[in-house]
Amino acid sequence: MGQAEKINNLENEDVNNGSNTTNQGWTCRLVIASLFGAFGSSYLYGYNLSVVNAPTLYVKEFYNKTWNDRYDQPMEAASLTLMWSVTVSIFAIGGLVGAIMVSPLVKLLGRKGTLLLNNIFAIVASLMLALGEVAGSFEMLILGRFIIGVDAGIALSALPMYLGEISPKQIRGALGQIHSIFICVGVFTGQVMGLPELLGQKSRWNYMFGIIMVPAVVQLLTLPFLPESPRYLLLEKQDAAGAQKALQAFLNKKDVSKELEEVQAEYRAQRSIHLVSMIELFKTPSVRWQIITAIVTMGCYQLCGLNAIWFYTNNILKEAGMDSNQIPYITLITGGVEILAAVVSGMIIEHVGRRPLLIGGFGAMAVFYGLLTIFLNLQTKASWLPYLSFGCILGVIASFCTGPGGIPFILTGELFEQSYRPAAFMIAGTVSWLSNFAVGILFPFIQGAFGAFCFMVFAATCMAGAVFLYFVLPETKGKTFVEISQSFAKINRVAVSITKEEMEWVAAKVKVENSDTQNEHGNVITEMENSL
Repeated sequence: MGQAEKINNLENEDVNNGSNTTNQGWTCRLVIASLFGAFGSSYLYGYNLSVVNAPTLYVKEFYNKTWNDRYDQPMEAASLTLMWSVTVSIFAIGGLVGAIMVSPLVKLLGRKGTLLLNNIFAIVASLMLALGEVAGSFEMLILGRFIIGVDAGIALSALPMYLGEISPKQIRGALGQIHSIFICVGVFTGQVMGLPELLGQKSRWNYMFGIIMVPAVVQLLTLPFLPESPRYLLLEKQDAAGAQKALQAFLNKKDVSKELEEVQAEYRAQRSIHLVSMIELFKTPSVRWQIITAIVTMGCYQLCGLNAIWFYTNNILKEAGMDSNQIPYITLITGGVEILAAVVSGMIIEHVGRRPLLIGGFGAMAVFYGLLTIFLNLQTKASWLPYLSFGCILGVIASFCTGPGGIPFILTGELFEQSYRPAAFMIAGTVSWLSNFAVGILFPFIQGAFGAFCFMVFAATCMAGAVFLYFVLPETKGKTFVEISQSFAKINRVAVSITKEEMEWVAAKVKVENSDTQNEHGNVITEMENSL
């Protein structure tokens, strides 16, 4: 009788699909989890990307003064430049350490527990960065930047993992884009706080770093009231009751049997949930092309040249004859475009899909890079050409934030099933931070060698990424994690894994649908079993 009821529910699935989609859509708990999770994680990452730009001169002056007080002589110009470069770039090294730490942390503490622990890194880093000047220690600033980098490395893996596992498949992409939106908001906030009228002054620059603890404290106070990832509770902790309560809270409904069955289907497809290591993941044939896809998308995410855009923006505006004092305010336009493009992406991702936005974003970036190269080399020929160059910069930023700016994090969570996901995020995070560090080190040499033509290097990178994704990446919109994994079966040259229980379930469903033709139903079931 229980099996008959289950089959009846499955027969009515299509009829109730619209109602289910509504019930499984946006709920208060999902919104709170995504907003406060992103505020204490993604926002901090974006803020720390831009917050170091405005106080550069004041921090260098503090370094020089501290050195002079200690050794009775000013710091050499080369040493000062090196010290500041270390302060900026050590953020990426910290991020790499955090990315390596995330896999064991999410296994031990869970997704929510890892995010809560991560706030401690942010608070400690904020105190060290804010109090370094008072203590007369530039070492505190450097160590603080490293620690906040660790925070970012953990957050950029743990938060997308958490959001991807708590969200229904119908809105998984839109919910995941909140991560990207808050990164953009963080970058914009760092630009605004750096204005002279606010904290971009000699007497206030350390307060810019003190603000870092605010999002961390807010997340620390709110996240404990939200449930852990239901998939983590059921598949890794075997806590069925806890998973059911978490699903009921996130989806705001009592009957979550369908959602629990979806998670159990993933468990059956994998036979058991054994969390693999990074080495084991590389040795698994069934996820070979998922790994390659994650590496390519994360590598292109960092190597697409957005950092070079920030380098050229001020020079282009100066060439346009704009007052140097007004340029910081004009560059706020770039931050506004970032936020707008990320919001638009979040609104359309469940309609358009991940694949078109990602491929189209990289392709559009390549086109704008080509146009920008032409305009930069001709901008002395006409007074209006710098404005076209600035327009191309806005086009690159908008193209990036529409797709490549957020979807790689969503894809990393979608391409892998539960036992592979922590190790996959470790690999993707490692690639991302190594690429970030490589761009910081190599870009000055690329710019020195190619000048304005350096953008063609980034155009080639974007185009290569778009071509790869066009031939390899399937659409993941609206699919379960099992369905996404099975869509890679052909390219991985492995058989689609379907359990005996699932075969019996499909056969029984066919039997019910053909109950009025009982003399023929045996042949129908046999055909279905053979096809599977």
